[in-house]
Amino acid sequence: MAGSLAPVQSALASASSSIGTFIDQSVRVSAGRLDAQVAAIIKNFQMPQIDPARQGSRFDVDLHRLVTQVTVPETGEKLKVSGLLAIPVGLSGPLPVVSWQHGTILSFDQVPSNMIRLRDPVYQMSDSADSLETLLNVHRFAGQGYAVIAADYIGKGPFRKNRGECYAVKSATVQTCLSVLEVGLSALRNLKKTPGPLFLHGWSQGALNTQWLHQELRRQRRTVVGTVVDSPFNDLSEAWRFWSGNQSFPLPAGASSYPAMPTWVSLCMIVTLGSYEINYGLKGLLQSAVRPEFYELAAKFWSDYQLQFDPSKPFPSGSELLVPGFFDRHTSEVNAAFLRRIAANAATFYRYDAPIRFTYGLADEAIHPAMVGRALAAGGGQAVGVAVPGGSHRGTFVASLYGDAKLLGGRENALEWFNALRR
Repeated sequence: MAGSLAPVQSALASASSSIGTFIDQSVRVSAGRLDAQVAAIIKNFQMPQIDPARQGSRFDVDLHRLVTQVTVPETGEKLKVSGLLAIPVGLSGPLPVVSWQHGTILSFDQVPSNMIRLRDPVYQMSDSADSLETLLNVHRFAGQGYAVIAADYIGKGPFRKNRGECYAVKSATVQTCLSVLEVGLSALRNLKKTPGPLFLHGWSQGALNTQWLHQELRRQRRTVVGTVVDSPFNDLSEAWRFWSGNQSFPLPAGASSYPAMPTWVSLCMIVTLGSYEINYGLKGLLQSAVRPEFYELAAKFWSDYQLQFDPSKPFPSGSELLVPGFFDRHTSEVNAAFLRRIAANAATFYRYDAPIRFTYGLADEAIHPAMVGRALAAGGGQAVGVAVPGGSHRGTFVASLYGDAKLLGGRENALEWFNALRR
């Protein structure tokens, strides 16, 4: 197998070297191998096995690691960042482009560009080491004729150099996604491919990032043909109140219970605090916001993202992490500044003038359907909700990619919808 790949890898290396700093590594992955990778991991998403004859990849895919530089608006730093460009093989004419924004990664290196690891002919992607959501996007979109461009985000991937991330930091996130999108489009052109219509897709944290990106592209009067956001949180103020138990919602219609809040939301809250402290200059935020008994755990996790915690010490839930009164009264100047900042970064109250779909689960353990309803109510006629009965946070994402009309309330899945918008 390695010998048969040599001519392809040589051609890809030659193409990469001709486009300067846009691409530094490349590999070609066959359609059959993409199908096999997906078949091996799909069980992690509460989804039945995919039917290769109906939903398998139609094309081999070239994977390229993108490299560019981003200036962080909040701090003025110039940072090297990475990303992924996936291109279907053998197509001529304009290629439709999907800009994919990945969800929360509670590690430093489970990023889209890690798909380059498939250069090893026996490598199998895994939930503990890779971005499986990116694999599914590449399989679903690049394998069906779309180019896919994805940013690794600041503080993630091979060039992070111990720099903290920009979790839910608006301007830094938008600038990173824009910069990687632009370098991906430039790389396409230098590879003699013509970029076609632009689509956006994001899940969870990436759904918030995608809303921000959509709004900025439209502010620049750039055409976005269609956007899909799955399991989206739109407003950190609301999400944090829900995660911490300070806000509740009625049960969805017909439901007799709702899933318990997952333990990982407290880790997302820690990462948010650390990100806002370093990117917005909110010195001492992590220590001020977190209860004293959990500060050591929070500071260590922010520094190393290690998921091994001392079993003899209590682990904080979202409702236990923050100091008493955090949402109800003045607890400190830095906490108040943080609350003002996350409110200013909300994506909820925006009128969309280009098609956008919010796919949300009716049993999403982290995002209650009522939270999505606020964005739909404010979004105008171009914003449409697609409810997934029984959909968990992850299951909703895969339903959006591969589900049928029966599962999606009569709607097409994301690929079918994007295809329809191209006609």
